[in-house]
Amino acid sequence: MSAVQEFLDRLDYPMYVVTAAAGEERAGCLVGFASQCSMVPVRFMVWLSTANRTYRVARSADFLAVHLLSRAQYDLAEHFGGLTGDEVDKFADVAWHEGPAGTVLLDEAPDWFVGRVERRTDGGDHVGFLLSPLEAAAPEPRSPGWQPFRLSDSEGIEAGHPVPGA
Repeated sequence: MSAVQEFLDRLDYPMYVVTAAAGEERAGCLVGFASQCSMVPVRFMVWLSTANRTYRVARSADFLAVHLLSRAQYDLAEHFGGLTGDEVDKFADVAWHEGPAGTVLLDEAPDWFVGRVERRTDGGDHVGFLLSPLEAAAPEPRSPGWQPFRLSDSEGIEAGHPVPGA
């Protein structure tokens, strides 16, 4: 194993469910590559795998919704990370409602933001979507000990699509 891979394996970043809507199509997936990338103006970058349906829907979307999960929401993370929208409607068994700008908001994920897609950037097997936050919800109070769902919490979730080239 290379030193770079060893370094990357030590990271334990938060994971999110990103949803996209374009026309009559809806899609969503579990995302590990995402981060705030600017303070003024506030910007957030989400990287979507070119192998999955969410990317294909997001290419035509003007807005994306980013949902922050808690560690207690393994089942929701597994649903959006372990299934592929190419085979199932991920929203058929999940409560959701239409959010700002026609986005898809998950009822079980009260922490979210909707961002306008400002730019798309090729990053190899993922494409980055630079988002300008439009509206958000971050209800308080949180339960004591609340923690975000992290990469280490996703152990056991087999990706709905294999990693390209792996």
